[in-house]
Amino acid sequence: MTTAPPPPTSAAQSARQILTRLHDVMAARTNPQSKLNQVVGIIAEELTSEVCSIYLLREGVLELYATHGLQQSAVHVTRLGLGEGLVGTIARDMETLNLDQAAAHPDFVYRPETGEDMFHSFAGVPIVRSERAVGVVAVQHVDPRKYEEVEIEALQTVAMVLAELLANAGLVDEAQPGGAQFDTTSQQLSGLKLVEGMAAGEAVFHQPRVVIEHTVADDTEAERHRVYAAFDKMREQIDRMASQAEFGAGGEHEEVLATYKMFAYDEGWSRRINEAIDSGLTAEAAIERVQQRTRMRMRQIHDPLLAERMHDLEDLSNRLLRIVAGRMGTAAQVGLRADSILVARNLGPAELLEYDRRRLKGVILEEGSLTAHVIIVARAMGVPVLGRVTGVRSQVREGDRLLFDTAEGTVHIRPGQALEDAFDSKFALSQKRRAAYAALRDTEPRGTDGTRIDLMINAGLKDDLTALDLTGADGIGLFRTEFQFLVSATMPQRERQQKLYEEVLDAAGDRPVVFRTVDIGGDKALPYMRSGDILEENPAMGWRALRLALERGGLMKAQARALLQAGAGRPLNVMFPLVSEPWEFDEARAIFAQQAGWIKQQGGRLPSQVRYGVMLEVPALAEMLDTMLDRIDFVSVGTNDLTQFLFAADRAHPKLAERYDWLSPAVLRFLGRVVRIIADGPRNAAGDGPRVTLGVCGEMGGRPLEALALIGLGINRLSITPAGVGPLKAMIQSLDIGAIRRDMPALLAGSTRSLRQPLTDWALQRHVDISA
Repeated sequence: MTTAPPPPTSAAQSARQILTRLHDVMAARTNPQSKLNQVVGIIAEELTSEVCSIYLLREGVLELYATHGLQQSAVHVTRLGLGEGLVGTIARDMETLNLDQAAAHPDFVYRPETGEDMFHSFAGVPIVRSERAVGVVAVQHVDPRKYEEVEIEALQTVAMVLAELLANAGLVDEAQPGGAQFDTTSQQLSGLKLVEGMAAGEAVFHQPRVVIEHTVADDTEAERHRVYAAFDKMREQIDRMASQAEFGAGGEHEEVLATYKMFAYDEGWSRRINEAIDSGLTAEAAIERVQQRTRMRMRQIHDPLLAERMHDLEDLSNRLLRIVAGRMGTAAQVGLRADSILVARNLGPAELLEYDRRRLKGVILEEGSLTAHVIIVARAMGVPVLGRVTGVRSQVREGDRLLFDTAEGTVHIRPGQALEDAFDSKFALSQKRRAAYAALRDTEPRGTDGTRIDLMINAGLKDDLTALDLTGADGIGLFRTEFQFLVSATMPQRERQQKLYEEVLDAAGDRPVVFRTVDIGGDKALPYMRSGDILEENPAMGWRALRLALERGGLMKAQARALLQAGAGRPLNVMFPLVSEPWEFDEARAIFAQQAGWIKQQGGRLPSQVRYGVMLEVPALAEMLDTMLDRIDFVSVGTNDLTQFLFAADRAHPKLAERYDWLSPAVLRFLGRVVRIIADGPRNAAGDGPRVTLGVCGEMGGRPLEALALIGLGINRLSITPAGVGPLKAMIQSLDIGAIRRDMPALLAGSTRSLRQPLTDWALQRHVDISA
């Protein structure tokens, strides 16, 4: 980092003026109360506010500790709980509030003893130490006005310095909420499966928290040079790790690391740290100041992709802070001494790569999501990950014994012997079953009556392709092309898309691959491609998938050409997602026809055959399906979206996720009607079946009992996760398919809520293997 420092901004100048005056206050030999009394006066004067108040967290409540402008008699008298009033809301959410009419805010609480009824404007920021709010500093003004951004930034910088002053004075409430002592008994916490697997080992914390002891700089230029040196060292580390990743050539993890490296060289980030140094902060405090701002932004971001980019930046901030503080001793550097489970709030992809893969058995995160960069890398490493385990870092001690099973979504902390024995038995059984499923790799999924079912896998990462040979699947029934877009820092160019599609087709060989065109937008928004300023309250039902692709003609044309050129000389299967009406399919297919014409005109090779299909996720499409059977080649039912649309139930909502059963008569009757529509349509060339192929590519098809129901309805093709192929082969090979198809109408007619129990009884009576 050799560029010249930028001139101090007005925000930095404003903060520096306050910090210069605070420096003398902090150095004075006076009691903490006297210092805080002076601090509120300085802040009020510099920000031309009638009021400045400091609230401190004491014994679980926020106490008015010092004020300039409110009634002095309210000091040590006015108290607010976390989440109570504006001050309590700031502390609970660790977010800034800036209001021109404080009383209009829904969380406003009036305390008459303070005499604040004459003040309209209000701005407050949390005082944060060790990732938790220990207080709030607030300013108020008589006139209704929002404080300027430079004033808010100055206030946030001052809050960081106050955290140091409070800690040194012993005023920080270090007790756990409610005064609870650390629990040493066995506990169980719940989480979200991010990478499948079971793991056992000792708890190892990813990194000790760097506690910043000095926030105000004595020599700004010296601090700036410390940051320059730290940036250089950090970038060297990232370059070295990227070149030493042990995955071989290719794979989405390479694009993840490229994006991560882009952040390491981002000048905007380094500029913000420079500005914080200009305000008078030390190098450590400047990095932490920018990091705090990033965390606050992360809590306000509802775009999951952008939030993951922010996590990468947080990872780099942690690394930079450890370098500048001389505290690089993460658990990776120290080395794992035994089988270990890593515990962290979150992880960046590069940090995970530093660990010894022989000792690292699993990862538990307080945060994390399925689309996180670190999850893509963990999947490539074969490391199981359990995420969103709330409070795990406060419940676990270094060296504690941990057991976790992502299938159950649980982690056992300090388990007793009975739990250990049960876990060992289940782990051994899972290994045995896995071996048994692996032995089915070369056998066909044929029922006892000889009926053949096509079992294909869903994929989206190049690393998933090895599962074709490992499982003996019939092909790829759903290749999610958007994953390449999700892990890229910029829009993937047509050549990059074509290269990926060629590699997928090469890996599949003679087995079919169904490429789904990009399903982005909604909850899979891309930071480099915005669809406008419209806030989507229901992103799953919003401007996404084919709707967005048809609007962005260049996006669709580039992907069409990439797919057609990748499929040169061989069959190509293209599926369009979220088709609601026939004209959407027709427009999408016309784009492919146009691009095929261009390739032919240029003398290029085209696929030997192109089959076009629709993904049936929107119930409206079923009403028009019979009118499309003369121009579509296949239909694949996406049961995940279809179910939530049928029931108007968000599948991500915790209270609704398990409420509506895939085996409800409503779902099965709907699917049965789709089967009949296609069966009544045009016949294939041999005349022995429908011309249009019908399959299911949703999660429903990957569960043995649900798959049994789908087969009973007459569906012969299932595309599922690779892990589901073995269990489904075992189920199919124990099933008389003709018998379930004969009995399915009666089973369906006799149930009013769910077929789960009737189907289970049917399967058990006939020794059908539904045990997975």
